[in-house]
Amino acid sequence: MNSRTPDYQLSQPMIFKQSLSVAPLLLWLQYALPPLVAGGLLYPLTQFYDVEFSRAFVALTVIVTALAFAVLPNRDPTVPLLAGRLPMATSLIVRWAVLVAILLALGYVTKFSEDFSRRVVVTWVLVTPWLLVLLMLMLRAFTRRLLAEPAYVRRAIFVGCNETSMNLAARITSHGELGMSVVGFFDDRGSDRLGCATRARLLGRFADVAEFAKARRIDVIFVAMPLGHIPRVHELVDELGDTTASIYYVPDVFVFDLIQPRTSEILGIPVVAMCETPFHGYRGVIKRLMDLFIAGNALLALAPLMLAIALAIKLTSPGPVIFRQRRYGLDGREIGVYKFRTMHVCEDGAAFRQATRGDSRVTRLGAVLRRYSLDELPQLVNVLQGRMSLVGPRPHAVAHNEECRKLIKRYMVRHKVLPGMTGLAQVSGCRGETANIEDMEARVRLDLEYLRNWSPVLDLQILLLTAQEVIGSQKAY
Repeated sequence: MNSRTPDYQLSQPMIFKQSLSVAPLLLWLQYALPPLVAGGLLYPLTQFYDVEFSRAFVALTVIVTALAFAVLPNRDPTVPLLAGRLPMATSLIVRWAVLVAILLALGYVTKFSEDFSRRVVVTWVLVTPWLLVLLMLMLRAFTRRLLAEPAYVRRAIFVGCNETSMNLAARITSHGELGMSVVGFFDDRGSDRLGCATRARLLGRFADVAEFAKARRIDVIFVAMPLGHIPRVHELVDELGDTTASIYYVPDVFVFDLIQPRTSEILGIPVVAMCETPFHGYRGVIKRLMDLFIAGNALLALAPLMLAIALAIKLTSPGPVIFRQRRYGLDGREIGVYKFRTMHVCEDGAAFRQATRGDSRVTRLGAVLRRYSLDELPQLVNVLQGRMSLVGPRPHAVAHNEECRKLIKRYMVRHKVLPGMTGLAQVSGCRGETANIEDMEARVRLDLEYLRNWSPVLDLQILLLTAQEVIGSQKAY
C-alpha cells in the first residue's frame, strides 16, 4: 500500500480495436450474464424437483431478473476484466446476498413466500452464486486471453513524462487484458533532467508527436502535460487531427494525496473526485448490511457474557455500569459511544487524559476488561444504531480530537466514514496509548490507508486479525 500512488480502477470505454467485432458481445455478456443466469435457473430447478412452474414462479423469475440487472452487474463492464479473481468473486457473492435480502423483504411484506417450493428456493439461493462465480471467471479468462492477442493490441504513446504518465504506463503494461501496448514517451526535456531513463523510453520531442503517430499508426495518445501547458495541448490536438488516434488528457493527479479518486460528471460536466468516502452507492449498502448481520449475531451470542460483566462491575465498584463518552463520528458530528466502565471516575471533559500503564484510575476488573477489549462490547449497540461500524477509524474523545486536529495534517479526513470498533491501525500495531504525536500520526496514516483501500474482504481480514490481536497484544491498559 502506497499513499502516493492510489490504486485507481483502470476503466476505459474503448479498450477494443474496432476490428475486434466480438468485443461488444463480450462487454454485453459481462453485464447481462449474471441477471440472465439468476432468473433463468429457476425453471430448470422446478423441473429437477418435479415442481410445477406456476404463475408465482413466472412472476418470481421476472422480479429476480429485473432486480439482478439493478444489483448484480458492475456499471463498468471492464472492471471484472481488471479485478483479481478473489475480489471479483467476493463482490459478486456480496451483491447476491443483497439481492436475496431484498427478495426476503418483499416476501415478508407481500406474504407470497408460501406459494413457492422451499426446496427449489433454498437450492436456488445456495447454488446460483457459485454458478455465477464459475461462469464469470470462465468468461473473464476467455476475454483476457483474446484481448492479449497481438493482432488486437492497440499501440499507445505518452506526450509528457511525469509521475502520473509513468504510473499509468506501468499499469497498462501490467494489464495485458486492456489490449494496449506502450510504445514510448515524448517530452521536450531529456531523460537526465526527467530522471526517468530506467522507467520510460523517450522517442522524441513534443513537435515530433504528430508525424510519429501518422508514420507508426499509433492508436491511442495520452497527453500528460502540466496544466500550465494547456495552449500547447490545444496545438497538439489540432496537429493530431490528421490522424485517427484516440486522444486522452491525463491530469497530473499524483501531486495530490488522493483518497478514493474517481471520475464522474455533474450535469454533463466531467469532475474528478480527489477526496471522497469509499461508501458511495451500493458500497454503502454492503457495508451497512455486513454491520447489521455480524453485530446483530454477535450481540445475541455475547449477551450472557455482557450481563455477567455488567453484574461484576456493579458488585466490585461504585458507579454506573455503562460509561457514555462524547466522541466524533461521521462528518465530525458528535456521538455518544458506549463502554463498560473500567475506572473509578468517568472523565469526558476538556481535560481528558488517556489511560496509561499502571493507571490508578483503572479498577482491578477494569484492567482485565481493557486487556481483552471486553469494555468495548457495548459498542455493538452503537453499530446497530448506525453511529458506528464494526471496522473503521477508532473514534477519539472530543478533547483528544480537538488537540490532534491542530497538530496532524488531514486528521479530520478520517471522519468521512463511520468510526469503527476496530480498524486497520489497531491490527497494525497502533493499539493502546498514543504517548506522543508521532504515535497518533502513524495511526492517522493507517486510517487514511483504510479509506483508500476499503473492500468487504479487507473488513473481514481486519475482524479476524482483531481477534488475534486482542488475544496476543500487551498494549491495552
